[in-house]
Amino acid sequence: MKIRQVAGALGAEVTGLRLDRLTDGEAAEVRQAFLRHGVLFFRDQMLESAQFLAFARQMGEPTFYPFVKGLPEAPEIIEVKKLEHEKVNFGGVWHSDTTYLEEPPKGTMLLAREVPPFGGDTLFASQHAAYDALSDRMKAMLEGLTGISSSAKADVSKTREDRIKEDGTSEAKKDYQAEHPVVRTHPETGRKSLYVNEAHTAGIKELPAAEGEALLQFLFKHQVRPEFTCRLVWQPGSMAYWDNRCVMHNPVNDYHGYRRLMHRITLKGDRPR
Repeated sequence: MKIRQVAGALGAEVTGLRLDRLTDGEAAEVRQAFLRHGVLFFRDQMLESAQFLAFARQMGEPTFYPFVKGLPEAPEIIEVKKLEHEKVNFGGVWHSDTTYLEEPPKGTMLLAREVPPFGGDTLFASQHAAYDALSDRMKAMLEGLTGISSSAKADVSKTREDRIKEDGTSEAKKDYQAEHPVVRTHPETGRKSLYVNEAHTAGIKELPAAEGEALLQFLFKHQVRPEFTCRLVWQPGSMAYWDNRCVMHNPVNDYHGYRRLMHRITLKGDRPR
């Protein structure tokens, strides 16, 4: 097993492992690397659904996505896809997954099944690095503020439309809302990170709407500065596994006319504090 850091703020490529044959010792090393690097990249992991789920269970407890049905043989796995005729990609905006839930996922796994001949990369951004780069005065101001998350913000709702039309659940039209701290403390490492995102954070509870919007617009731009990011170029069998508590992601929508199919598992988290 080898771990190679890929960028200054986050990200590492892990080689020398078969995820369908992971020993307990190797699984423990992967969990430590996950906490250290924020997002891990694996190549050539052509896992069947049962093998994908088995690896996920070595990392945590797979959970369900509220809006799209899972695979018949594995309901915890959903298809993240954009078809040849579609123009909008699923989740195509900077975000942390499902922060509108009371207990958002601790981690997300994405396994590439079909990729376009070019494009379709995914960007990742460290929210530890974003928080650390703020001034002491800004950090003090953010302490104690609460972000209001909604599943119904227009930009991200549009990215779900094709999938809901095809594979939507009975919950597909429900508006989920939750309140979480703007600055979150990681439950395993104790590090602080920003915990707002453009896709889901609709306001700040303690501030008037105009003030909250102005502050959020600053944070949305700040938290994706290039020096906080890394990028994955997908191949069939590539897998990304990221810490949803302190890492945001953004799938790039630059491959119109081609199919992109991924399988996704999210792992149960806890209430942000």
